[in-house]
Amino acid sequence: MSALAAPAQPNATAAICPITELGVLHCSGDDALQFLQSQLSNDFALLDHDSARLAAYLSAKGRMQASFIGVRLGPTDALLLVHRSVLAAVQKRLSMFILRAKARLSDASAQWQLHGLLGQIAIEQAISATLAAGAGDSASAAPAPLAPWQAVTNAAARSGAAADAAPAWVIGLYPAAGQPRALHIAPSGSAAGLPATLPPQQACAAWAYSEVLAGVATISAPVVELFVPQMLNYESVGGVSFKKGCYPGQEVVARSQFRGAIKRRAFLASGQAAELPEPGAEIFTASDPDQPCGVVVQSAWHSQAEASGSGPRPFAAIVSLKTDCASQPLQLAAPGSSATALQIQPAPYPILDDV
Repeated sequence: MSALAAPAQPNATAAICPITELGVLHCSGDDALQFLQSQLSNDFALLDHDSARLAAYLSAKGRMQASFIGVRLGPTDALLLVHRSVLAAVQKRLSMFILRAKARLSDASAQWQLHGLLGQIAIEQAISATLAAGAGDSASAAPAPLAPWQAVTNAAARSGAAADAAPAWVIGLYPAAGQPRALHIAPSGSAAGLPATLPPQQACAAWAYSEVLAGVATISAPVVELFVPQMLNYESVGGVSFKKGCYPGQEVVARSQFRGAIKRRAFLASGQAAELPEPGAEIFTASDPDQPCGVVVQSAWHSQAEASGSGPRPFAAIVSLKTDCASQPLQLAAPGSSATALQIQPAPYPILDDV
């Protein structure tokens, strides 16, 4: 069984998984979008109801403190999906810079539920449920498939929350080995219209694995401030705008891009291990056992791998590596200890080398 095979036959299975590792920040107020424009790596001033934004929040040195998927709610507000392990710290830090802006950041995780969708059948049914939940919507054909960061919303999401309607979104994501994927956002307790699915455990294993295969990493606490966005290919997957105004870390990001200073990139890795490699685990080459040349960012078991005692199972991971060591034999843990050999593949999308 290939460790980087598709999690299921494309379009053949309606799989849906609750996403519990992400929380939701609600940025509200007349200046909400402009505030996000001044703080994040992507262009929120141009965010409309038909798209989503992948973005990073950076330190002054250009290091990623969080990653977000943002959508527009009503005429002024935005929701930001962020890993729960960094949500509180990022909310506190961002709030320090609101100053006189008419904006407010609140933790709205309890008010919203997130689901991952695998396969075009699941996506089309979720779009139908989304439109049905919004007052004033009419049935329409679903795009086949949604492009990455393309959003389908209902009238309630475009106008803001309404007493008789539920704002909802279906957001196109990068595919996993050719399998369409999307994200569904809706108020808590309102997922009754979502499609039938694989058994929950199987569906969520497939979703976690597809997140890795898609190659778009999410920042969690163990890897905070380890990367500038290009080390995770964010400029190549729509996570960085080089045309917008200033934001923290912008000079570092621009200098890395325009002066050819990108020495690390995100790759896909696979291997076999008894324990799943954790984010932050270091990667070494045999030629330089004292100096790590990369780090695990995100990992998942192969979705069809069965646990069998303490024996090794196939896994996949998004890793950030020095580009000059990506073709060398690599392993987790320093040589001489209990090492896990890694097979490396390029990211599953074109890399933007020049702007």
